[in-house]
Amino acid sequence: MEYNVKVEAFEGPLDLLLHLIQGLEIDIYDIPMAEISEQYMLYIRAMNVLELNVASEYLVMAATLLAIKSRMLLPKQEEDWNDEDLSLEEDDPRDELVERLIEYRKFKMAASELKDKEKDRGSFFTKPPTDLSEYESTKQESIEGLEHDLHDLLGAFHKLLRRKKLQRPMSTRITRQEISIDKRMDEILNQLRKKSGLHPFHDLFPIAEKPHMIVSFLAVLELMKRNEVVVHQDENFSEIMVEASKGVTMVG
Repeated sequence: MEYNVKVEAFEGPLDLLLHLIQGLEIDIYDIPMAEISEQYMLYIRAMNVLELNVASEYLVMAATLLAIKSRMLLPKQEEDWNDEDLSLEEDDPRDELVERLIEYRKFKMAASELKDKEKDRGSFFTKPPTDLSEYESTKQESIEGLEHDLHDLLGAFHKLLRRKKLQRPMSTRITRQEISIDKRMDEILNQLRKKSGLHPFHDLFPIAEKPHMIVSFLAVLELMKRNEVVVHQDENFSEIMVEASKGVTMVG
């Protein structure tokens, strides 16, 4: 069984070393091994005086520090160097320890940031999703009509405009006629209610004049928005059918 040993405020020997380096304001890339080893051993001795159990990993690190310190105290051997050997440098015995400390510091900073994010996230309260199934039966068809059939309606209206233009020659007399969308909505509802059931979309455009057709199209969209008509299409590219919603009465 694995145990997480925590000595005082430190999670392990690397945490203690990093704390000492920061406290002494030491350059992590140029650690003075004599000073850091002395401070580390003082901590170990203090733990023994307090009769606290020191984990074996702390003792292993102490031995490692003393070994590095000893290697750095050894005099460098003077040898004859040729031109090729001048480019080679002797390995620094501290390199492996520095790499471990830098890697540990990186993960410690990442853990601290994640802990802060966890703390911030704990300040938010979320609301569970609301059950809207009771509204689906009455609103689903109209919502689908608005969201899914609008593109098809625009395509059908464009085809209708082209067909009406080809079937009827251009008028030579220009007239101005104001058409109310509200009035056209009432007319479409009455048309749908007089004969219950589905009606072809193109039947709602009896007058082949562009202004009248545009107003009729806008009236259909507004009726869909108000859930007063429902649009159906059995499959892609099939004919679009329109019917009055249930409960809609004929306008007098």
